[in-house]
Amino acid sequence: MCPEHGNFIPQNAAEDVVYANKDSIPYFLAKAINPRKFIGKVQEKCWKKQSEELFPRLIALMDDCHLQPEDIDQIVISKGPGSYTGVRIAMTVAKVFCAMADKPIHTVSTLLLYAGKKNCRVVTDARGKRVYTCLFNDGKALEEERAVEIEDLEIGDVNIVGDGALVGRQDEWPDIVDNFLELKDEWEKHDNVHLVVPEYLKSSASYLPQKKA
Repeated sequence: MCPEHGNFIPQNAAEDVVYANKDSIPYFLAKAINPRKFIGKVQEKCWKKQSEELFPRLIALMDDCHLQPEDIDQIVISKGPGSYTGVRIAMTVAKVFCAMADKPIHTVSTLLLYAGKKNCRVVTDARGKRVYTCLFNDGKALEEERAVEIEDLEIGDVNIVGDGALVGRQDEWPDIVDNFLELKDEWEKHDNVHLVVPEYLKSSASYLPQKKA
């Protein structure tokens, strides 16, 4: 998405370049021109094809935006919860880039990115008849993010964002790229890129098929 008047800000005057990867909406690259403007973004579903699609999409988007790796000032990435493989792939790519280029890395909760500034409950598929969920209002969590059995989740009279069909509501998918900038105050900067780890909310063993008794 180009800035107003169709003009690109010169690369040396740009503020941030933001990249994130998630399992259901798996890759975005956005160069911030001001708090609410991008020069480009990609937001697509890519279930189980993150490793195949990530680099071609990023390269194509950077080419479209006339960006070189050295133009990237910092990386912002969703830290989960989400698909074990999807979160791990995204974070590995971001960490390697930041370590090699000596660039700062920031993280933000995936569930918060779904919520943005809305008053809502975010529900996303955690597989095995479970969901990741949290209640948000104006960019703040009102409870602890958690993975819970669907049958144990009390919805109440609140707007549902995410996989609403799992709990008897309609699916609602926000523009996560826009929410990145809207939630800029919630970015968590990490001084040591090697200490950045995904937030799974459940052990990796939970993703493996359960053996029958």
